[in-house]
Amino acid sequence: MVRVYYKEGKDIRKETSLDEIEELEDIMWVDLQNASEKDEDWIEGHFGLSFQTPQEVIEIESSSRYIEREQTIIANSNFLKINPEKMEEAYPVAFQLKETTLFTLRAGDSRIFADTVRKMKISKDQFHSGADVLLRLFETQIDYEADLVEGIARNITLISRNLTTDRQTDSNSILIINGLQEQTMTLREGIIDKQRVLSAFMRSVLFPEDRKDRLKIVLKDISSLLEYTSFNFERLEYLQNTLMNLITLEQNQIIKIFTVFSIVFLPPTLVASIFGMNFSFIPGLKTPVGFYISLFLMLMSSLGIIAYFRNKRWI
Repeated sequence: MVRVYYKEGKDIRKETSLDEIEELEDIMWVDLQNASEKDEDWIEGHFGLSFQTPQEVIEIESSSRYIEREQTIIANSNFLKINPEKMEEAYPVAFQLKETTLFTLRAGDSRIFADTVRKMKISKDQFHSGADVLLRLFETQIDYEADLVEGIARNITLISRNLTTDRQTDSNSILIINGLQEQTMTLREGIIDKQRVLSAFMRSVLFPEDRKDRLKIVLKDISSLLEYTSFNFERLEYLQNTLMNLITLEQNQIIKIFTVFSIVFLPPTLVASIFGMNFSFIPGLKTPVGFYISLFLMLMSSLGIIAYFRNKRWI
């Protein structure tokens, strides 16, 4: 699908028909979402540009992520599909800023683009060219990623409280921590990707100079988010170590209980073994109270071991 946003007086309007697009002027943004090859070819021919292939869009080399040619800035960046229930995978978006028109080519969808369109309709005076749309897309994405980072921080705090109050050391807690680590790494990877692309915009002579102050603010926000994600990594690592230590302590406590029981019953076993020997004469074996004497010795030996452990504060 092809969506074209253009200015008509003070209003910003949308057009999806290729026949109508041909007659439009003052176009700010051409958004191609899951567009057919025919539509892509038409846009390329009409506006005199060339989109990268899907393989080139997903390349991670700096030379593929940002290119300047024929007065056109070409940049690729990964955007997250925002879903309240789970962290979606990132999908690539190809940007081309040619003079005052922004072109976006994408195969995925997210609330980022819908929210940017909504902001265009609400704050029409803030959008004058494709550079404004591009900045708003990145600002909106960074805002969403900041919300996700803060959500991860809240989950970390909740897990930390459970460990200190309820001492929950089950395997589910480890899986939750691993999941949060994976989410943090995914977010950090996307944030670094945007920092690299926007830094290239900052150095470019083709990007409007009067928009670079706003670009600096976005880069500062990205730097703050990177610090926040690093802090979350440290907290998750600390929680993981704490959880493993608690599990080790619980295991040691269980082993300690079994060890104490084994040692407590060792002296009675020794007494029973002595009186159970197959000798003809054992003192007290033939007496009427021999059985009770052996029980008494077993009981006293066990109580003696327990008293010794308590005196040493081992139990």
